[in-house]
Amino acid sequence: MTKKETMATKPDGELDKLLGDTRALLRTERFAAAGARPKDSNAPRKFRATIARILTEKRVRSLHASAAASASSGSRPTK
Repeated sequence: MTKKETMATKPDGELDKLLGDTRALLRTERFAAAGARPKDSNAPRKFRATIARILTEKRVRSLHASAAASASSGSRPTK
């Protein structure tokens, strides 16, 4: 059994590529659905959920990076 790959285990470059690809798929799915009945009516929902997962992981990484930078600079947070 293989290990499940999550968004947290993917490198930044791969997340950016996956984000662009998923947005393109969502765009084509929307325009395809406008012309005829879609094969999978839940596909846009799945694409939006994937995009949200990617953006959430990117935000978490940026927060961790900024917290690490502020901790290494020695500054203390003010109240």
